[in-house]
Amino acid sequence: MTCHTFLPSTARHSIRLCRAPYDAESQETRQPLAMPPLRFQQLAQLPRRLPTPPLLQGEAPRVERTPPESRARRRLRACQECDWLVALPPLHPGEAADCPRCGHTLVRRHFRPAQRSMALALAALIALGMALAFPFLSFSVSGVGNRIELTQTATTLIGFHQPVVGGAVIMTIVVLPAVYLAGVIWLQLGLLRNAPLPASRTIARSLAHLAPWMMADVFIIGALVSLIKIAGMAEIGLGMSFWSFCGFAVLLLLTTQSLDSDWMWFSLAGEPRAPAGTRTGETAAPQGLTGCHTCGLVGRLDAEGHGRCERCSEPLHARRPYSVQRTWALLAGAAIMYIPANVYPIMTTTSLGHSSPSTIIGGVVGLIGMGSWPVAVIIFIASIIVPVGKLVALAWLCLVVKRSDELNAATRTRLYRITEFIGRWSMIDVFVVAILVALIRAGSLMSIEPGPAALAFGSVVVITMLAAMSFDPRLIWDAPLPRTAKDTHLPRPHGRHPEGHAG
Repeated sequence: MTCHTFLPSTARHSIRLCRAPYDAESQETRQPLAMPPLRFQQLAQLPRRLPTPPLLQGEAPRVERTPPESRARRRLRACQECDWLVALPPLHPGEAADCPRCGHTLVRRHFRPAQRSMALALAALIALGMALAFPFLSFSVSGVGNRIELTQTATTLIGFHQPVVGGAVIMTIVVLPAVYLAGVIWLQLGLLRNAPLPASRTIARSLAHLAPWMMADVFIIGALVSLIKIAGMAEIGLGMSFWSFCGFAVLLLLTTQSLDSDWMWFSLAGEPRAPAGTRTGETAAPQGLTGCHTCGLVGRLDAEGHGRCERCSEPLHARRPYSVQRTWALLAGAAIMYIPANVYPIMTTTSLGHSSPSTIIGGVVGLIGMGSWPVAVIIFIASIIVPVGKLVALAWLCLVVKRSDELNAATRTRLYRITEFIGRWSMIDVFVVAILVALIRAGSLMSIEPGPAALAFGSVVVITMLAAMSFDPRLIWDAPLPRTAKDTHLPRPHGRHPEGHAG
């Protein structure tokens, strides 16, 4: 058996798991550890059964005092990026368990996760309330000025007959983050009371789906780009709301990073036994198993490669149904929308009665002419390089997925991670338009109106994000089917299809 263990002296330790096979059924008669024997001295010191002393006044709840690994017989996880089945080791605060095959982080443990995430969520909600209560930005030129609040970045777009763009702005920077933070507080409050509140499982499922669409940090970058663009034309003032929103963006980011979903689901619903006969050190699909994308629990699939999670009731699939086909369809839609996004003006600037429409490329050239090279580079990367790069990268992954092997799968998986991470940052240009349209309202002296490209470019960002979510990276690691197995009249391996749908 080969183990890979790395325990650096930094605050965040990374534990690489073993790749040796492990039969869950045969281990039932052995010592009930949470994982096969690894090179951890702590395992030898763990008792077979931890006592459950009564909760004293002022003492941390039981869910905080003992980690999940010390209260479960075995805890298995199937990597969501390569389908490798592993047993989790005991983790201490600040440690994380990584997949030994692709390096994907399976579990990250935090110190006092309930108190930590609830405190950050409460602070973030307070900061958001202050950001909504005070003025956000103000500008003044030749004695004429304007002052806006945060919500006006969306309502002004609605007034210019751009309700879809305005709705997307307010949803991504205010509504969805507020719902997410309220859900975190609701969950952690119930866990700290040792009595989960109603609808806790439904809320916990929703948190994972909300996280990619919260863009407060992207909005801050868009606000800074907007200020730099107009700094030479008008006097700019930063209101209390601007600084509050900066704090809110940081606190929201810390809240999402502090949420320990593995600990949270174990505290909510425990850890059901792994299916009988489960073997680690192998992929899950050939064993008729898969890992839940929401709570991580390993579950059994039916003969069609489908199922439902025993713990959170999320639908399970050996591979995302029609993953490659859906990705191709979304990429085609994004490529079509990218044409009007660059041909039509994204905004029209009026100065001293003269109107000049500006496309995305035209705005970059104008910034270069003004000497604002850093801002021009940011806009060019976010609006040109990132969308085109996502389209090319996902299209290439869809093309080569049938010819993948383990030698190049790690590199292609890293490409997919980068593609999934950078997608949301293309919204910078949409946020720049929203801020400038709301702020620069001085009539014929100086004003900015949104153009039709704003909706088209926002659609490109959303569609490419959906395309990245539709693509199943586990297909990269699947061994190519033999040529004879691609015939429709021959049976296929369980959970593997040459075009990416389970069955």
